[in-house]
Amino acid sequence: MNKNKLESTSKFLSLILRHAPETVNLQLDQHGWANVAELLEKSAAHGKAFTRSELEEVVATSDKKRFALSEDGLSIRANQGHSVASVDLALPPATPPAILYHGTASRFVDSIKASGLHARSRNHVHLSLQKDTAMNVGQRHGKPVILEVRAQAMHQQGHQFYVSENGVWLTEAVPASFISFPNA
Repeated sequence: MNKNKLESTSKFLSLILRHAPETVNLQLDQHGWANVAELLEKSAAHGKAFTRSELEEVVATSDKKRFALSEDGLSIRANQGHSVASVDLALPPATPPAILYHGTASRFVDSIKASGLHARSRNHVHLSLQKDTAMNVGQRHGKPVILEVRAQAMHQQGHQFYVSENGVWLTEAVPASFISFPNA
């Protein structure tokens, strides 16, 4: 698959599997899984045709590992980033490391200092183990700022954390008192 089609298909899958399955009249189960055959059929009917092997290529080559195929290969889902409220990834609670990172744009820093990080339209706040990952996320939204989240301290005070299949740490919200703003 050429690079443009690969990127286009990945973006389309993100839309369908994370935010708007109704765009192609697709149903996700309670854990975000969709039937692969149905996804291929309904995507083609919507004018976004791709083959099973192209789908597998998108899953395998995604630098962010956004998607996962079930063990039997019959279902696919996004690993995180859902705004579909009915999706529960059924991830077990996990104990986070002392510090996790969140990338954002500098224009959001004052708001975050005042009220912390909130999932907004998504189901969770996304955090990473690596500063460079946070930097890449922040750059997508403007002048990047990397925030340090005292995740272990949050966890000790009862906040739940989860880690997705692709290593993204998830939590419902991060109170401002647990955030350091080293380069803001």
